[in-house]
Amino acid sequence: MTMDQLAAFISSISDVVWNSVLIYLLVGTGIIYTIRTRFVQIRRFGAGFKRLFGGFSLSGEKAGKDGMSSFQALTTAIAAQVGTGNIAGAATALYWGGPGAIFWMWVSAFFGMANIYGEAVLAQKYKTVDASGHVTGGPIYYIKARFQGRFGKLLAGFFSIAIIFALGFTGNMVQANSISAAFQTAFGTPAIVVGVACAVVAAFIFLGGVGRIASVTEKLVPVMAIFYVIGCVGVLAVNYQAIIPAFRSIFVAAFDPQAVLGGAVGISVREAMRYGVARGLFSNEAGMGSTPHAHALAKVEKPQDQGEIAVVSVFIDTFIVLTLSALVILTSGELQSGVPGALDGTALAQAAFNATMGVFGNAFVAITMLFFAFSTIIGWYFFGETNVRALFGAKATKVYAAIVVVCIVIGSALKVDLVWNLSDLFNGLMVFPNLIALLFLSGLVAKAARGEDIMKK
Repeated sequence: MTMDQLAAFISSISDVVWNSVLIYLLVGTGIIYTIRTRFVQIRRFGAGFKRLFGGFSLSGEKAGKDGMSSFQALTTAIAAQVGTGNIAGAATALYWGGPGAIFWMWVSAFFGMANIYGEAVLAQKYKTVDASGHVTGGPIYYIKARFQGRFGKLLAGFFSIAIIFALGFTGNMVQANSISAAFQTAFGTPAIVVGVACAVVAAFIFLGGVGRIASVTEKLVPVMAIFYVIGCVGVLAVNYQAIIPAFRSIFVAAFDPQAVLGGAVGISVREAMRYGVARGLFSNEAGMGSTPHAHALAKVEKPQDQGEIAVVSVFIDTFIVLTLSALVILTSGELQSGVPGALDGTALAQAAFNATMGVFGNAFVAITMLFFAFSTIIGWYFFGETNVRALFGAKATKVYAAIVVVCIVIGSALKVDLVWNLSDLFNGLMVFPNLIALLFLSGLVAKAARGEDIMKK
């Protein structure tokens, strides 16, 4: 079997895992959580926003062995959530699913907000102190707490291995490649130069431990969000006449794509739902088991406090950043949904910004990609490190950091379809153990959503 054949085989498995199984399980779990928590994502949304702005700081308390502030935990989670998928993912959903995909992206995010509330609550409930004295937590701990014995250890171990490969190794190769490709297009910078520069900065952050990671994310995330929002709002201000038609196309095409795109394109409601839900969940990571590693470290009075903060992260990722990306593309006139050979992914996003910004469009996308993808590298490294520490001990984290740095360099210089497909597959596989635990622990989360004290033994 050749590399291309293996890549195609892995891709076909990944497609089945994501499009035929996971999107239904993730949305289904979100519906269950929404009902059991009595729509906690609506009831406590205001409280989450108050907590966010109450703890807002570009230079907060120093994070260390005892954890980090609630705001630092949020920015570390958002650093991982807001990545290349917020630009390329929106473009891909629009190309393959039409404007209606954005509506279904919103629907999946709404239910995902209940999932991520549960993840944050459980991460707080079951966080612990490891052998080296660090506060730690995440799915591996609440999986083992719910399922005692060998089954729990196997399930947690499977999750840990999957997330180390999915995010720490292959995932960070993909992110590094996105940065180098964008800079090569915008400025002609050699990919290997970009890769080495990213790897050096990343290594400096990694070696500083949780304190340095928290310090970087609390500064980087607000700056990158403001930078991108201002750019998008500027484009939409120029294209203001197309905003209302863009929203109309989103709602109409969600239920009747042919009314917007025409019958010749062949995009149905099923495609709109499939690509909207899949791209949305892949971007905000709600229910996937990644962000609980950050939320576990927050120093809060009770688990519900961080659950409310976590809900805000999905809102920022999907309802603000992804929606702005979609509106820029829809108002640009560059979208040709389902047309063979038409622009897709990052190329479509760049063309959309170029239509208004001219020659500055590519540069804006490249800088945004640097912010988004590099912040994701930091977040994903941290999530993987937590699981390396749990499985192999603190000494193994240095080896893990070295491997991640090498992956960044290799990934930036060489786009290998097999690596991208493996990243998608491992991303999908790590979700199953997390969802099993979420479903079996939904009663506990429901108690938390009612305001009960779940920290009592």
